[in-house]
Amino acid sequence: MQNNCGGPPNTLVRMIDPAGSEATTMPPCFDHPTLGDLLDAKNVSWKYYTPSIGGLWVGPDAIAHIRNGADWSKVILPQTKILQDISFGQLPAVSWVIPTGLASDHPLGTDGSGPAWVASIVNAVGESQYWSNTAIIITWDDWGGWFDHVPPQILSSYELGFRVPMVIVSPYAKPAYVSHQQHEFGSILHYIEDNWGLGTLGYTDARADDLADCFNYSQAPIPFTPIAAAHTASYFKAMPASNMPVDDDF
Repeated sequence: MQNNCGGPPNTLVRMIDPAGSEATTMPPCFDHPTLGDLLDAKNVSWKYYTPSIGGLWVGPDAIAHIRNGADWSKVILPQTKILQDISFGQLPAVSWVIPTGLASDHPLGTDGSGPAWVASIVNAVGESQYWSNTAIIITWDDWGGWFDHVPPQILSSYELGFRVPMVIVSPYAKPAYVSHQQHEFGSILHYIEDNWGLGTLGYTDARADDLADCFNYSQAPIPFTPIAAAHTASYFKAMPASNMPVDDDF
């Protein structure tokens, strides 16, 4: 089967149509506005650091005007490039960072290096010129088990799903703070939109909160404390390019 959304000929996929039958054709790419478009419109720099150029784990790969446009070669980069960009003072205003499969914390598919991978980026930012005006938001796309004692809220006939962790690292994050507000992935988009005055996409970002309860911009900036980890940035910089999917739950 040929993947009509950027895949090479004879690419095999697993698709189930709304009727529950195996599909024989792939749909085309999506082509809706993205946060990258809002950032471009305001000349706010952004990059998407990812272990493989293409696939489920590279969201922009499914957006036609990004996949086939100028942004693809300029801002979709190998995941370890973020460590180099921090070192050389080339970090963009907004970054997405995707780990390799081995560093993804995904069950049965990791080598345990996930915490060190996160620490390498946090340490690099914390020990650089960027610390004073950066917020690092760490989250996961999967929950940690098969049960959540808090029933997911139903929004517009669609459930939010099980809760996932989120950690915010910033000199203006509230120390030792545990948020009891309802956040969702759209909250991260909302925060970025508000921070740069981008306007709104009008999707879940418009519905979600903006993470305001997690920050205190009037507090004295918190000095950075390095995180001890099993591997340093040099370990990850030396890793070869990875084509392994981060999430293989197909």
